[in-house]
Amino acid sequence: MRIEKRPRRSQTAPRMTDYDQERASFSWEVARAELAGLPGGRGLNIAYEAIGRHVADGHGDQTAIIWLGKKGGRVQITYAEVDSLTNQFAQVLAKLGIEAGDRVYSLAGRIPELYVCALGTLKHRAVFCPLFSAFGPEPIAERLNLGEARVLFTTERLYKRRIAAIRERIPTLEHVIVVADPKKPEKPEATVDWAEAMSEASTEYEIGDTDPEAPALLHFTSGTTGTPKGAYHVHQAVLTHYVTGKIALDLHPEDIYWCTADPGWVTGTSYGISAPLTNRVTMVIDEAEFDPKRWYAILEEEKVQVWYTAPTAIRMLMKAGAELPQSKDLSKLRFMASVGEPLNPQAVVWGYEVFGMPFHDNWWQTETGGIMISNYASMDVKPGSMGRPMPGISAGIVREGDDGHLHEVDDPETDGELALRPDWPSVFRGYWNDKERYDACFRDGWYLSGDLARRDEEGYYWFVGRSDDVIKSAGHLIGPFEVESVIMKHPAVAEVGVIGKPDPVAGTIIKAFVSLQPGYEWSDELQKEIIGFGRKNLGTTAPREIDCVESLPKTRSGKIMRRLLKARELGLPEGDTSTLEGGDR
Repeated sequence: MRIEKRPRRSQTAPRMTDYDQERASFSWEVARAELAGLPGGRGLNIAYEAIGRHVADGHGDQTAIIWLGKKGGRVQITYAEVDSLTNQFAQVLAKLGIEAGDRVYSLAGRIPELYVCALGTLKHRAVFCPLFSAFGPEPIAERLNLGEARVLFTTERLYKRRIAAIRERIPTLEHVIVVADPKKPEKPEATVDWAEAMSEASTEYEIGDTDPEAPALLHFTSGTTGTPKGAYHVHQAVLTHYVTGKIALDLHPEDIYWCTADPGWVTGTSYGISAPLTNRVTMVIDEAEFDPKRWYAILEEEKVQVWYTAPTAIRMLMKAGAELPQSKDLSKLRFMASVGEPLNPQAVVWGYEVFGMPFHDNWWQTETGGIMISNYASMDVKPGSMGRPMPGISAGIVREGDDGHLHEVDDPETDGELALRPDWPSVFRGYWNDKERYDACFRDGWYLSGDLARRDEEGYYWFVGRSDDVIKSAGHLIGPFEVESVIMKHPAVAEVGVIGKPDPVAGTIIKAFVSLQPGYEWSDELQKEIIGFGRKNLGTTAPREIDCVESLPKTRSGKIMRRLLKARELGLPEGDTSTLEGGDR
């Protein structure tokens, strides 16, 4: 099935009108000329391309952010105001002694101060490291230590609930900047008050010379074993953000754009801050959590033109029915896109039936820093496909040959690993302090994504599955080892194995299997207690379901075989069990 491109509601022509022509003529060098660079040829800085150059070009009065508070507030902030506020935060960091390359973390909901923190950090040439505000204390502490955090930006509530008890375990953390509780402001001890620090800071700040290869962003992503991986990106990544926002999301200057992703994840930074602002749009930011009525009201009242959301949210909107959106005036909406995990064909078709246009799926990873494969405004959509590679991106399906090297698969419909030639600006430059892990991602001139895919005869790519055990739940990558390590801390738990279990709404939920320590007996009460323990310490990455088993399937070397846990849970073939502890010899 395919959905053919159709006349747009808007008279605005797509930024890319002909895919094949754009691919043939595209060059990153030519695209780079569309960005300004720091005045005087002093390098390339993400924050300047997002804010400063627009103000210098006379667009300071344009609204950069429309912020919608969860309790009803609405605030508009212009590009000039964002420029001044981020100058102030850069000055705050300078006063604290923070230098270029130091890591500045954020742990906060979608409040305006978070966006000021991100851009001010980048202006100061420190490394911005966002964390998801629903993380529990253990994942927070681990990530702060892995990146050797010097500064943490957070709120008073989150500091008291998540940080105060673990702060002494983070020896590099020198400063915690706290946004006060508006109802009962009470500055915690040994913290920096946001409002006070900002009020004392100058609104003038000159960005220092910025090497395009200087580290700018540090995003944590989970693996199947070991600790989370800190993938870092450089200021040069802004070129990918700008180009993909323009071509894949069809962003035009002055568009009203809404990315529903939280900046705690890479989508909320690349496409919730950098890509839209470099394309000079007006961003809608909603502080509240998902609610169908609220979302449709935002689309109508803010006259959103481009909407970027996630498959889980789309499935929940589908569940809420078509009557609600059809009762709204959504005539300004001209482009809808999805990211986070493969979008099922039914959701693409539903978008077409309800909104008069499909959701355009795309594919990328934390490591790629930006969209690599996409469905475009000027191209037919095949429901279920991730689309075709971005101009400037060389993708392929590879398999290992008899000679031990990787070879690109020429035959359409043949599965293999999705791989990219690592020559685009936002390819990650490393895993923080983990060169061995980083080097393992590259082989024979390819970046290996770890995703299995196929490419059809028209060049559309189709996701097949992950080549490892990483769980993708509600658009978030979750490492089983990290979850298991925390659940193991419960006194009743002897061993634990974690899998992803299909769910009609979230796509996948986390399920844990535990064996108990001697002296404990399984009961409904103990099950609830362990689930609560997980939620307290892991937040949204905690298991939703837990079963007790006598023992976990392991290899002879002691590695838990999650593949067998999943097969047994879902009634699938168990496959090769020759390495199973106690198996065939």
